[in-house]
Amino acid sequence: MAKPVKVDHRTNRLLAALEPEDFAALEPHLELVELTRGQILYDAGEFISHAYFLHDAIISLVNVMEDGGTTEVAVFGREGVVGLLSALVTREAFGRYIVQMSGTASRITFERLNEVRNARPAVRQLIMRYGEAFLAQTFQTVSCNAVHPVEARCCCWILKLHDRADGDTLPLTHEFLAEMLGVQRSSVSVVTRTLQTAGLIQQSRGSITVTDRAGLEETACECYGKIRRLFERLLPGTYPPVSAR
Repeated sequence: MAKPVKVDHRTNRLLAALEPEDFAALEPHLELVELTRGQILYDAGEFISHAYFLHDAIISLVNVMEDGGTTEVAVFGREGVVGLLSALVTREAFGRYIVQMSGTASRITFERLNEVRNARPAVRQLIMRYGEAFLAQTFQTVSCNAVHPVEARCCCWILKLHDRADGDTLPLTHEFLAEMLGVQRSSVSVVTRTLQTAGLIQQSRGSITVTDRAGLEETACECYGKIRRLFERLLPGTYPPVSAR
């Protein structure tokens, strides 16, 4: 019989940033869960029962319009927690939380997390800092969607995913990219073909491989760098470091 795998909840960088005594207050209430690509954790208006501190999974928060169109508002990786900030009063999700990349997370009931947050000032302060970073990220993303060209936004989005992934090959389809960017699939096809011709990415069926990260950063809009610097200022050490791969 296989031995159970020991879980290090501090794979999540927010949990890792806590002092041992503060983390110890949370640890008994954390459980490991597997998240699968395409899984919807919460849809708009649904009751939020748990918060998810992500490990290697990546989740997008998207806004769903009446005609079925979607636009990504925020992305979460191991630097963040999903479901907490939209559950402060109403406990209702204000968008759709969808798993972009399969992986694991540490899950905790909202009630338990709230108890620890109220009892431990350092936990409360960390969550407040994360809330400010999340709000600023959302503000930047809304501005980006309104004024920046699709190519620059696409590069920004690929870089955000690359930051949070453990390798250079990302499980991305044109359909999924189009959904996240809120554009037509044909627009994404043109952009990714241009990026591949420039040697920045390599496309294959169902995936995109980053081949020139520096080139992607040069082509991306200013929003990518602004969001990185914001997290580094408010939550030092929590945002995934730029990989040398």
